[in-house]
Amino acid sequence: MENSEYKIPQNTRIGHVHLKVADLQRSLDFYHGLLGFEITTLYGQEAAFISAGGYHHHIGLNTWQSKNGPQPPQNSTGLFHTAILYPSRKDLAEILQHLTKADYPLTGAADHGVSEALYMNDPDGNGVELYWDRPQKEWPQKEDGGLEMYTRPLNLQDLLSELKL
Repeated sequence: MENSEYKIPQNTRIGHVHLKVADLQRSLDFYHGLLGFEITTLYGQEAAFISAGGYHHHIGLNTWQSKNGPQPPQNSTGLFHTAILYPSRKDLAEILQHLTKADYPLTGAADHGVSEALYMNDPDGNGVELYWDRPQKEWPQKEDGGLEMYTRPLNLQDLLSELKL
């Protein structure tokens, strides 16, 4: 691969993720019913676009090539997870409390220095990360000025204490 001088524009961002799912209603029960995304449009019983805050769509769900299909094998290439950025630590605490009340299992919880994250799988086995970013001025730095990201256990009780403030 050629070393290019091209740099992606600074304000570029990921617009949406589009997932192949086995059962559209089951996925809507998770993303809309559990996580609270709004349904912006449905394409019959084959596809749906969902969003937060009125955007046209952050997540697309479809069964076009995957209706009633199996989950992908564990040790194969593909999507690792979709990361959903929450505006504040309190918002992350609220979804944690909601998931706990719904008895929805987490697959992990981590402090990455730059962020705090909750991990789970959707009904099709796709990884989902729910996280909030610490303010950039608080991001840990290496001695050489580079970013110091890490993975440490996240104290869930400390996170939930945000709800008592």
